[in-house]
Amino acid sequence: MTPAKRAAIWMIGAILSFSSLAVAGRVVSHELDTSELLFYRSVIGIFIVTGVAAMAGTLPQIGLHRMGTHLLRNAAHFAGQSLWYFALTVIPLAQVFALEFTSPLWVVLLSPLLLGEHLTRYRLMVTALGFIGILIITRPGASPLSAGVLAAALAAICFATTSIFTKRLTRDVSLTGILFWLVVMQSVMGLIAAGYDGQIHLPSPAIWPWLLWIGLAGLIAHFCLTKALSIAPASTVVPFDFARLPLIAVVGALFYNEPLDVFVFIGAGLIFLANYLNLSVTAPRIRPEQL
Repeated sequence: MTPAKRAAIWMIGAILSFSSLAVAGRVVSHELDTSELLFYRSVIGIFIVTGVAAMAGTLPQIGLHRMGTHLLRNAAHFAGQSLWYFALTVIPLAQVFALEFTSPLWVVLLSPLLLGEHLTRYRLMVTALGFIGILIITRPGASPLSAGVLAAALAAICFATTSIFTKRLTRDVSLTGILFWLVVMQSVMGLIAAGYDGQIHLPSPAIWPWLLWIGLAGLIAHFCLTKALSIAPASTVVPFDFARLPLIAVVGALFYNEPLDVFVFIGAGLIFLANYLNLSVTAPRIRPEQL
C-alpha cells in the first residue's frame, strides 16, 4: 500500500472522530455549559493520558520545566476550545468547521512574532487569499456579525497560537509531558471557569457516555492526524482533512435541518486553496528512509 493510501486511511479515522466530537459537543451542551464540559473532558483526559503513559512506560518523561510555556499554550487552547464549543451551539456546524480551517493561516501571520520566522511575500499573498474566503463566509454587511461567527473565528486564532507554543515545547518536551500538562491545567481552568458562580452541575447518567466519547474522540483524532502526517507530506494530508467540511455539512442538514450554504463552501474552498498553496511550497518531502 502506498504512503498516500495509508495516510488516507488514518485521515478517515481523524475525520470521523472530529465530526463525532462536534455532534457529541452539541448533545452535552443541552445539559452542561462550555466550562463544565471542558472540566469533565479534561478530568477524563487525565485518566486516559496517565493510563496510556503508564502502559507505554513514558510517565518518567513528565517534568516541571517550561511550565510558563505550558501555561501559555494551555490557556490559549482552553480559550479556543471554549469559543469552539460555544460556536457549535449557535451557528451551523459547516460554518464552524470552515472558519476553523483558517487556523494555519493565522500560524503564518503569528509565527514571525512568536517564533521569529520569516514571512515571505508569497506566503502573505496566499494568506490574503484565505482571508478573502473568510469574508465570503461571514459576508459582513449582508447580515449582522453573530456571536457564533465571531467565536469560531477567534477560536481559530487561539488554535493557531496553541500550535505555535506546541512547536516551541516539542524542542525539549516529550509528547507525554505536553499532553499531561494539557489535561491537568485545563481541568483546573475548567473548574475555575465552571465554578465562578458557585454551581457546577453533575452530568446525568445519559450524558456520561457522550462525555467519555468527547474525551476519547479528541485524542483519537489527533493521534490519527499525527500518524497520517508521519506517513505522507502535509500537502498530501491536508486535502483529506478538508473532507470534514462536506461531511459535517451533511450531518448538520440531516440531524439539525441546517441549510447547505453555498457561500460557506466557496469561502472554505479559497481557505483550503490558500492552505494547500502554502504547504505545497513549504512542506519538506519525506525521504524513503523515513517511511
